[in-house]
Amino acid sequence: MMNRRQFLCGASAGVAVFHILPGRVMAQVQGLSPNQKLNVAGIGIGSQGGADIDGVAREGHKVVALCDVDDNYAAKKFAQYPKARQFKDFRVMLEQMGKGIDAVVIGTPDHTHAVIAMEAMKHHKHVYCEKPLAHSVHEVRTLMAAAKQYKVVTQLGNQGHSTDSIRRVCEWVGAGAIGQVHTVHAGCDAFKDVYCQLRNLDKLNQPYEVPKGLDYDLWIGPVPFRPYTPFWVPWNWRGWLPFGTGTIGDWFCHVIDPTFWALDLDAPSTVQAEVTDYDPAKQGLTYPPGAKITFEFPAKNGRGPVKVVWHDGNQTIPRPAQFSADDRIPSTGAILFGDKGMIVHGSHGGGGCYLAPDKLMDQHSGKNAPPEKIARVKNHAFDWTEAICTGRQAGSNFGYGGPLTQAALLGAIAIRFPGQTLKWDDKEARFTNHDDANAHVNPPYRQGWRL
Repeated sequence: MMNRRQFLCGASAGVAVFHILPGRVMAQVQGLSPNQKLNVAGIGIGSQGGADIDGVAREGHKVVALCDVDDNYAAKKFAQYPKARQFKDFRVMLEQMGKGIDAVVIGTPDHTHAVIAMEAMKHHKHVYCEKPLAHSVHEVRTLMAAAKQYKVVTQLGNQGHSTDSIRRVCEWVGAGAIGQVHTVHAGCDAFKDVYCQLRNLDKLNQPYEVPKGLDYDLWIGPVPFRPYTPFWVPWNWRGWLPFGTGTIGDWFCHVIDPTFWALDLDAPSTVQAEVTDYDPAKQGLTYPPGAKITFEFPAKNGRGPVKVVWHDGNQTIPRPAQFSADDRIPSTGAILFGDKGMIVHGSHGGGGCYLAPDKLMDQHSGKNAPPEKIARVKNHAFDWTEAICTGRQAGSNFGYGGPLTQAALLGAIAIRFPGQTLKWDDKEARFTNHDDANAHVNPPYRQGWRL
């Protein structure tokens, strides 16, 4: 028997790319028992990060440290895990805890994902990071390279990637149930008042005192400093583009995940945005009230080119002419159009997915369903922790979640230049026709911060 440390180091060094395995093989992997429980730390625990750390704890692993810049926002989670050591600064935690931490869960605002994930990987910690993976394209690509360099097990927090429904969508597409997929309309019209903060733009110059218990300078992290305001701390930061990435950043990695996986998408060749009631030159600190963003993905591995159209806010998915009277347009979800029919699904792993017209559902469900060629997993936290303990990669590792996030971030850049078609060169990581757009690919950090 190896001791715990030998087992974990061996698992890290022996990581292999994992994505699709026959179901029977995965069943055997699930039967393996971890050598011992993982010691896990949570960074940014006041909201979704706290739910993520709960998911890891439910799998039987130990929460040994919790880190948050806001004592008040994190108070309930600190109380829930009284044996975990408490920290404000993730760098101090990683230095002091050392080998006492095996893996970290990151649930901070978007603009600090990259610096925290990079520091954790430099300390050879496995990383679970909420979506979007990072705040800039450069950060995404740097984290992808670091995950390979440090041989750690990674997972993006698009929880629907571990559901049965996303696998069903992929298997329908793979079996040709709707023929060649050529167009996808997707989007999210939820929480409009969160993502668009136009009503609060004129309030940002009002002075506010930083609340006790909040380390605001550390909350700002690597982005240029802006004075504290309760309009983005502790919540609503998603609607402010210096810190969040709006609706597309919050929902793209959930809603587009089935399409991205099923069609083996990577980087788009072009992206173009249309916005409503929004002037990026004057209102660019916040996300628009509505956006329609069109991505063109080139042909790949035998399939043709694919157009993905993203709709959010007051821009909703159009009703297909092929829909029956009973079909409802998903408010948050997608419609995949093939030359034989459609797949309609909701958010988070293609929830509620079905084939249209009805005859296709009859032909490809129940006893006629395509064989389960993609491994099923228990849940997202299990997939990540079990991958650490058995030496494989998690399903939505940074090698997969990175390009998914990059596409969302290219869309977030496009809204700054509405009506203009931006041509993307993925090899060079730059737009070939727009220098102003390139300035957003790798925006500078403030002094004292680096990846």
